Amino acid sequence: SSGINAEYGGGGAIEMELSKELRNYAKTIHGKEQLLITAYAKALEDIPRQLCDNAGFDATTILNKLRQKHAQGGKWMGMDITSEDIADNFESCVWEPSIVKKNALTAACEACCTILSIYETVKNPNSNYKAPKAMPGM
Repeated sequence: SSGINAEYGGGGAIEMELSKELRNYAKTIHGKEQLLITAYAKALEDIPRQLCDNAGFDATTILNKLRQKHAQGGKWMGMDITSEDIADNFESCVWEPSIVKKNALTAACEACCTILSIYETVKNPNSNYKAPKAMPGM
């Protein structure tokens, strides 16, 4: 369920599932939007990758296993710190509250949009921003 009190599988499971869904959606569109959605999907995988790195696991192997399991419908598959492998983390009682995940993703998106907005403003030749002139003699 996706209510306020819902829980998701932890250990990178929800990020891998979101990444899979976004990659699948990106295949249905073209242009810059496809690149943006694919980049977002890739960025989501940084979370389970960092979890693996923090635990001293081989992130490449774990992520490949997770991608495979998620492609086969294992939506709660995440990294399992006790076996240095992957597991159904919902079944294993490794959960994340949905409200925490929603807030984290929302904050990350808002920060990204702010950075892009600043970049576009500075880059835009039609903006009213005038760069300060260099000091004399410099």
